[in-house]
Amino acid sequence: MILCCGEALIDFLPENSAEGAIRYRALRGGSIYNTAIALGRLDVPVALFSGISRDVFGGMLLKGLTASGVSLKHVRMSDRPSTLAFVTFEDGHARYSFFDENSAGRMLTRRDWPKLEKKVEALHFGSISLIHEPGASTLEALLRREAKKRVISLDPNIRPAQIANRRAHLARLNRLIAMADIVKVSEEDVDWMTGKTDASATAAKWLKLGARLVVVTRGAKGVEAFTSRLALNFPAETVKVADTVGAGDTFMAGLLAALRQAKLLDKTSLRAIEELELEKALAFASRAAALTCSRPGADPPWAHELA
Repeated sequence: MILCCGEALIDFLPENSAEGAIRYRALRGGSIYNTAIALGRLDVPVALFSGISRDVFGGMLLKGLTASGVSLKHVRMSDRPSTLAFVTFEDGHARYSFFDENSAGRMLTRRDWPKLEKKVEALHFGSISLIHEPGASTLEALLRREAKKRVISLDPNIRPAQIANRRAHLARLNRLIAMADIVKVSEEDVDWMTGKTDASATAAKWLKLGARLVVVTRGAKGVEAFTSRLALNFPAETVKVADTVGAGDTFMAGLLAALRQAKLLDKTSLRAIEELELEKALAFASRAAALTCSRPGADPPWAHELA
């Protein structure tokens, strides 16, 4: 089983009405939530550790988890409000405005920590849940607790508008990267974190810190992947793009699913992964992400669509 740890929220996507006015459609979202949904749809045993509100939006989130086969065992229900994100698009890329103050997910503390069974093979962390307190420190401490026993995957999924203290957030991410086995970033993340466009230099630094696999997604330009022995460039799938919402989260899920299917989702196997094994995992993840891009909103594919 894979446990996804972090935010679940409602995305409001803009639409043009017949009268020309902009209206918003409420959709389930959040990077960690999306990854959990995508894993469930790919027939991977998965659970979500998150705070979810008892409000109407929380009900929507729970319904989506159940429909996609995600376990609710580690969900923490709360009377606090749901996190809301209003989305705009610039050149096809999503930009977000979050309403997160005092939310159900943000206010998680160590008292909410899950007790994990041996069958939990990996934990996935990332995105805005690592920014705001007390939830960010709660998740960092949980990652530290589990890092020696289980595979840790990390997707920083940088949202600059939410980060008031860049230096502090970078320090946290560097601590987490040093404990992570798999680090997935976009090239925009790399630019924000390092100011460099050379992903190989950044990957080399993170591999030296302790990561076993670093993957950099580059949109239509494909994917770069690095281990201590390998450096791969993998082309993107050709697809007519509706939007990119949830594409990176689906890629992350596809990568984890493929590694698990190939029995590579453990610390020893990840360190020794062969080129063909990594190519197969990247190909599966890229196909999954491409399907998500082909339809509006974060709507990850089901396993039968990738058969």
